[in-house]
Amino acid sequence: MINTIIIEDEQTAADNLIRLLKLTKEPINIIAVLDSVHESIAWLGSNPQPDLIFMDIQLKDGNSFSIFEKISISAPIVFITAFDNYLVNAFEQNSIEFLLKPIDEVAILHTINKYKNLKQHFIHRYKEVANKFKPKRTRIIVKKGIEYQSILLDDIAYFFTEHKITFLVTKEEKKFMLDQNLKELEEELDPQKFYQANRKFIINIDCIKSYKTFEKVKLSLDLRIPVNEDIVISQESAPYFKKWISEV
Repeated sequence: MINTIIIEDEQTAADNLIRLLKLTKEPINIIAVLDSVHESIAWLGSNPQPDLIFMDIQLKDGNSFSIFEKISISAPIVFITAFDNYLVNAFEQNSIEFLLKPIDEVAILHTINKYKNLKQHFIHRYKEVANKFKPKRTRIIVKKGIEYQSILLDDIAYFFTEHKITFLVTKEEKKFMLDQNLKELEEELDPQKFYQANRKFIINIDCIKSYKTFEKVKLSLDLRIPVNEDIVISQESAPYFKKWISEV
């Protein structure tokens, strides 16, 4: 859901913008329509920041840039105006788009797609940075019979799943059962050390002996310990694997 506010003093223009946003079929929730500098400052000062703001520049009680002098806004902003002489000022703020009136459905759809792409980019970058500083576990608890043992991650060759059960295999070819699934493991393992080759395997880089082309576009891994099936990396993941193994 994209929680949105509209700052526009012309009722006809506000209604048209609402109509255009609904036409996009995107999950947009318009939580407020404000028509003045004073009302906008009051609302933004007493409510959580929205995900996106559509802001007209000329309002009935002044220029909307004066809002930024009174309150800090972190949300991305789409400025809307009938004049292009405010372009520089707009991009000094959190602007992701500058739309000239009259606006149409194509312009609005382009703007929403731009917002979604930027959001996805920053989410991805945030995860990358967070993973770099997130403490990585150095050992893992495994089950053997009725006992639980502690295994160092450096001693693990690979993880795999079979019949919805997760196992690990050590470099000494010992096999243990785990209580976690591969998705949970991937989030906790050091990405410099382990790579999820496919839905079934997570591999320790120290145990990758070589890789080769498989079916022209895929890759097949050869490990330093025997595995009773091919470990295949898909066509879509192959470029990322090559980049990963060449940089770690």
